[in-house]
Amino acid sequence: MAAATTTTAGGGTSGEGPKIVWNQPQQRFETEDKKAYLQYALRGGGGVMDIVHTFVPPSKRGLGLASHLCVSAFQHAKTNSMSVVPTCSYVSDTFLPRNPTWNSLLYSEDLKSHM
Repeated sequence: MAAATTTTAGGGTSGEGPKIVWNQPQQRFETEDKKAYLQYALRGGGGVMDIVHTFVPPSKRGLGLASHLCVSAFQHAKTNSMSVVPTCSYVSDTFLPRNPTWNSLLYSEDLKSHM
């Protein structure tokens, strides 16, 4: 299956964000050059996206790439009616406190019976 492409807005001087690509076979959202990425695992028969890791190389830090990767993942989860488990500390400790509107997608204990 071909990789889907998503572009997130904001954060760039041109008004456009970096191009983020959904690499479905590797369960990643990544920049076009594949150097920065967000890794996830599917749980609960595919209804839960567990975000396990984000990585941005030192040369690309400070550009908001991790946030753009998270937005792409959360948008994908929302579009596909998935819940999100923020295992990655960047997501739970930095991204979500700065972007609380995504909290509505977080996995709830009430859904445990579906996992």
